Amino acid sequence: SSTSGRAVAETRRVEVVLLGQPLAIRTPAAPEYVHRLARYLEERVEALRQAGVHDPTKALLLAALDITDELFRAREAGEQVAALGARLGALTSLLERATPPA
Repeated sequence: SSTSGRAVAETRRVEVVLLGQPLAIRTPAAPEYVHRLARYLEERVEALRQAGVHDPTKALLLAALDITDELFRAREAGEQVAALGARLGALTSLLERATPPA
């Protein structure tokens, strides 16, 4: 369906159990993807618990902070790649102008 000419993604209800808590999520994402996200978060929390963080809330918060750090670093790396691509494009343009046609 569309609203004002914009496509609106269909949302579905996906139920997961995250750290022992049932959670219903409304999302356009495939249920398999949402379950994969939940498993990833649970794995990160379990790794922290194995490292000695026994309070589940602290483990969850530390996992969230660590995953947020990963996200920020990935975004920064993507921005650096984009900036490098722009500089290479400018350099290529300069070289094309400086090089006489064959």
